[in-house]
Amino acid sequence: MADAKTVPTEVSVAAFLDAVEHPTRKADALALDEMFRRITGWQPKMWGPTIVGYGTYDYTYDSGHSGSFLATGFSPRKASQSLYIMPGYQDMQDLLDRLGKHKMGKACLYINKLADVDMAVVEEIVRRGLDDLSGKYTVSPS
Repeated sequence: MADAKTVPTEVSVAAFLDAVEHPTRKADALALDEMFRRITGWQPKMWGPTIVGYGTYDYTYDSGHSGSFLATGFSPRKASQSLYIMPGYQDMQDLLDRLGKHKMGKACLYINKLADVDMAVVEEIVRRGLDDLSGKYTVSPS
């Protein structure tokens, strides 16, 4: 089985966020960092070259494959902010309906800019995602 490509690094989160070139994307990333720190109470860690992660959890699939991954986090991508909600958005349709302009992936929520969404709903999604994850796995600080 191949090793995971997205692993924690020693890159400075502050330096990474400071290097975001697009002014709106950078301001939104700084706001997200503050929000995730407040919600989780954890210091972030870089995962791979572009993901700011908060907390970790260990998993083992039915196939026997196991590993560790970030509990929640985000990445300021060129096209949008990608929020990572593990293990996904099961039972969150009520929140997604109230969120505002967004797109979804399996465990990613894509937001073009924070001004397009209700930040109180974003916070609820992050909290519910962490609660759901904690019900399935042991979640630890970064």
